[in-house]
Amino acid sequence: MSPLRYRPKARGDLAVPTVTVTTTEEISVSNKNVNGLTFRRLKPIISPTTAFIVLSLVRLLSAAFATIPDCDEVFNFWEPAHYLSHGYGLQTWEYSPVYAIRSWAYIAIHSVLSRGVSLLPQLEKVHEFYGLRCMFALVCAYCESVLYASVSTNINRRVGILFLITTMTSAGMFHAAAGFLPSTFAMYTTALGMAAFIDRRRGYQTVKALFWFALGGFLGWPFSLAMCIPMILEELFMGVIARNSFSTLLRFVKGGLVSVVVLAAIVGVDYYAYHKFEIVPLNIVLYNVFGGPGKGPNIYGTEPWWFYLANLSLNFNLLLPLALASGPLLIVRYLFRSAPPTGLTPRMISISTPFYLWFLIFTAQPHKEERFMFVTYPALCLNAAIAYHVLLSIWGSLSNRLISGKPKEVLNWTVLILPLAGTALVSVCRILGVVSAYSAPLEIYSALPSNATGNLCLAKEWYRYPSSYFIPNGVRAKFVKSAFDGLLPGEFPETSGWSRPGTWMIPQGMNDLNIGDDSKYVGLDSCDYFVESYFNHKSTTPSEDDYQLDKTQWEEIRCDDFLDASTTPALGRILWVPKWIPSARSWANYFRKRSSTPLPASPPEKPSYKKPTRKPGVWTPLPFTTPTPAPYPDWSLTSTPPLPYRPFRHGPNYFITMGLRKMAWDEWIELDNEFPSYHAQKAARIAERGARCCHTDPVALPAAYELLSELAAYLPARYPSLFRRTPRGLDNLHTGESFDIEARPLAEDPMQMAARLVQDDLAIMVEGADGVYYLKAGATLLTGFWRLEDKLHMSIDEIHLSGDVPGFKQKLQKGMNNFFSRVMPDGPVLRNNYFIQVDDALPWSHSIGSEDEKGFGWFTAEKDKPIEDIFFRSERQSLRRLPKSGGVVFTIRTYFVPIVDICKEPYVPGRLASAVRSWDDKVALYKGKDRYEKVLLEYLDQQHQRQLDEGLDVSQEDEVRSYPW
Repeated sequence: MSPLRYRPKARGDLAVPTVTVTTTEEISVSNKNVNGLTFRRLKPIISPTTAFIVLSLVRLLSAAFATIPDCDEVFNFWEPAHYLSHGYGLQTWEYSPVYAIRSWAYIAIHSVLSRGVSLLPQLEKVHEFYGLRCMFALVCAYCESVLYASVSTNINRRVGILFLITTMTSAGMFHAAAGFLPSTFAMYTTALGMAAFIDRRRGYQTVKALFWFALGGFLGWPFSLAMCIPMILEELFMGVIARNSFSTLLRFVKGGLVSVVVLAAIVGVDYYAYHKFEIVPLNIVLYNVFGGPGKGPNIYGTEPWWFYLANLSLNFNLLLPLALASGPLLIVRYLFRSAPPTGLTPRMISISTPFYLWFLIFTAQPHKEERFMFVTYPALCLNAAIAYHVLLSIWGSLSNRLISGKPKEVLNWTVLILPLAGTALVSVCRILGVVSAYSAPLEIYSALPSNATGNLCLAKEWYRYPSSYFIPNGVRAKFVKSAFDGLLPGEFPETSGWSRPGTWMIPQGMNDLNIGDDSKYVGLDSCDYFVESYFNHKSTTPSEDDYQLDKTQWEEIRCDDFLDASTTPALGRILWVPKWIPSARSWANYFRKRSSTPLPASPPEKPSYKKPTRKPGVWTPLPFTTPTPAPYPDWSLTSTPPLPYRPFRHGPNYFITMGLRKMAWDEWIELDNEFPSYHAQKAARIAERGARCCHTDPVALPAAYELLSELAAYLPARYPSLFRRTPRGLDNLHTGESFDIEARPLAEDPMQMAARLVQDDLAIMVEGADGVYYLKAGATLLTGFWRLEDKLHMSIDEIHLSGDVPGFKQKLQKGMNNFFSRVMPDGPVLRNNYFIQVDDALPWSHSIGSEDEKGFGWFTAEKDKPIEDIFFRSERQSLRRLPKSGGVVFTIRTYFVPIVDICKEPYVPGRLASAVRSWDDKVALYKGKDRYEKVLLEYLDQQHQRQLDEGLDVSQEDEVRSYPW
């Protein structure tokens, strides 16, 4: 066999060199061909380092200017990363543990990188966004340069340089390179995996190749594993041909073990995040391929078979037909050759196959999206480079016969450069066209000051929201109802510190059917900022209102141009056209507005929902969602003590008021280390008294069910170490109880079930047709002094009048009724009161009589019992309106402490003594003062004097303690 002989002309190697190629190069598949003859390697035309530098510059432009064409990139990846980094963000159903089709391992890696950027001085959140993009750009450039080097040194260096030029100049790679998408990540790893399979300079790189494909498939997108199938088959085939099957199989076994390790690491991270075993790549495949009727990707829309042909033509123009033609051209070149083809190897056919496989698989799928093709973009450019190389070799044969000398060299260079230059020019016009047309959503948020607070609302522009990285920490993104009727993202539970319970909590209102949830929307009056677009054509749907046109409510703070695709001619939509060319492009206005009402320095406290005009007893559900609470800091079932409420004031005056104050949502339900005791006492009371303490009237059933849903969402978020959300309710991790709140009928009365979840007693008031509120449901197991059976079905007035509440008619009745008529879902309140009890029974104060007797009261209590028998009983009550049913929920949390214990606290004995002395006769009678006055006041005075003797400075009390503490 004759050796290789090269006879290049000056500068001709890049164009169409004259090369005599032996059989060795023609059939080479590794360092040695099947006959064991050494195959000569060529260096790349430009060094891989130079290629990386040039590619990096181009990809960094992509990081800086590329748009975000797909809302999935924002809501499924940027927002979860923002949640891990900053403790809040928007959440899609894919991250619900019920479905778990997104990997937290993938998100965590990027979140750590973005937080690394934030450590640099003088940077804001938006710089984390662009910093992470720049990292994507550099990784992409590295992967492309590795593939370039592998192709140049193992296949053909002209194919390598053509690949480098096409990948560097294509519009498709520009848009895909810096995307935060699994398909982009899989594109990186696919390029590295292909490079490893191709590179045989140091023997087979099977293990490395399988590692990269496994990493892309398991951590990124499992379908990308299809790209390695042709290369695996090629290597297996060559193992059989070379009669080296054992070593081939051994390499694949090692690669398989490495892949299993990769998968195990990912599953481990996801287990930690979801708090349960999930194989996310398997979940993705099951959902997308075996979802069943009414599920799967097709519910989000389908496209015709030619969708990818059209899309890839826009982003790759001439490169697409070249990529599609590479296989046929190679086959034809081999079949109709008169001599060994110049610079061609059979491996070109095998390495061109992955693109065809990917293209056919996804063209066959009804649901199509541009990002699905990202994985194969490097393969597309490689196929195009191979096809162009074949065409150049054919042209070289023709030109040698037709012309010679300098004209031939000029013509060869023209044939080489002109198509590449034309393709690059069209790609640049495509890139400029997209960036200039659709960059407004990335730019307009810069008008928001860094110290801004409040809600930023989006209506029909929700899907162009670029992520929470673009808004200050004091601002939250909200949605206003538009024509879109699918499922919008919800919100991760906000948290501080390192804990991120949103990774494992089951959120409300999520489904995999794309069924809308009204709780995701807020009213327009809750918006402080608004981002909206105005197009020069009428909308066909009433919900596409142009909110920004109402100048009485909104003032413009920034307006950018945004392409109006519906009125722009095709050329203006596809490519960049200068603005001075008339009618080439039609522009819409992209607005950022703010409320014309001056914004307060802190988030507004005004209610988002005003009192509706409606008939008494008729409630229209409101699209309000209870904010997810942050986890209770360092909460422990064994060490978190009860809160020390001491809601009494110094005399000499005792004021009778409702004493309402606003409630933060984190404060709704309070649990502590006495939960096991309270839970056990409630369970005993339920077993003993059942319906006498827990009852739901049929008219209150919707409210009771809604209360259960609210608790099921709230408790696992606030107390994640005690409760775990489940698809149908929640589990108590301490008692092992599992509560199914979806069953109809429930396993027990809904109020009774709710009572087992909290330390509070519960009551629901329902408005009647007369506009009066009646007690229609309750679980009062630890009330101490009153019985549900006595108060059920009573109105607010009757409840208080029958209990002889002092001053009710004169001072409380009107205000209380007005409050019930106007309280709205986002206006919860708190109040506190206190009593003295002369026995140690929390559920029922037996000193006032038997719970089963008809008449009971302080008159039966033993007088002047020892101080050790006197207890301080404090109630902390919350009141809130349920948004769907309209019921008003009371929670009554009782704190029960011996007097001798609270008197150990500074200032408490003197203040309580002063408060008791301030009671008038009616209050004293109501609270049973004469039963314990002598013993109590004597002890309080003694303890107060003791504190004074120990140096207590009473003048500092207001600085140390404030109501209700």
